[in-house]
Amino acid sequence: MRKIIDRIYTILVFVFLYAPIVVMIVFSFNDSKLRGKWAGFTTKWYVELFENPEIISAVRTTLIVAIVATIVASFIGTLSAIGISELRGRKKDMVLNINYLPVLNPDIITAISLMGLYGFLKLQLGYITMILSHIMFCIPYVVLTVLPAVESMDKNIIEAALDLGATPSYAVRNVLIPNIKNGILAGALISFTLSIDDFAISYFTTGNGVSNLSMTIYGMARRGINPAINALSAIIFVIVFIFLLLKNRKIIFEKEEPKTNFLS
Repeated sequence: MRKIIDRIYTILVFVFLYAPIVVMIVFSFNDSKLRGKWAGFTTKWYVELFENPEIISAVRTTLIVAIVATIVASFIGTLSAIGISELRGRKKDMVLNINYLPVLNPDIITAISLMGLYGFLKLQLGYITMILSHIMFCIPYVVLTVLPAVESMDKNIIEAALDLGATPSYAVRNVLIPNIKNGILAGALISFTLSIDDFAISYFTTGNGVSNLSMTIYGMARRGINPAINALSAIIFVIVFIFLLLKNRKIIFEKEEPKTNFLS
């Protein structure tokens, strides 16, 4: 009886979480603008979506910001995680607690703080400030993702590489990085997803003429009912869902044996 109740509870939780998404996807093919009335099947909202220059511009901006932020945050976050793994005691706890702050802070606090910082530095809000903001809030997630991978690997591998004549930089590039690449890729995927999804920080740290997808969707929703929003949201959900399927099937993050051929 207990197992049946647990299963029913689990099913109800998943229905509660995913029923709105299913309804959204279904109504993205609705021929009517009314949200509660089905008027027939159509794909015209998807056609309108790809013919809308505002959305195309927002997609371009979102991808540019997300890709740049992901690459830079993954690089800085990985180096930071490697450095933090070498710390011990109170120093390590202090650095990790500082790293947790952007993660635990509400987005609105981070957004207002960054906006005030850019104003103090007299930086013009736009592409640059948005990219810098996304890099800033993505780095802590990369650190938290890569750090367990660094600490779980066998440190003797690095020491053996150094004993065999490898320089520290060579050991990092050819021994350490290959053994933690799954953590780096996971951190990059999280960063990319967070960057695409962000609204509050982007809204407060960008200027006129620069808008990402979340800001564009917000503006479209304020102007009234637009079923193209459902179509856009459905596409984003399908893309993210495909990434998750690939990850779970280990097509992207395929496990490999640690590389130990240091002098090749």
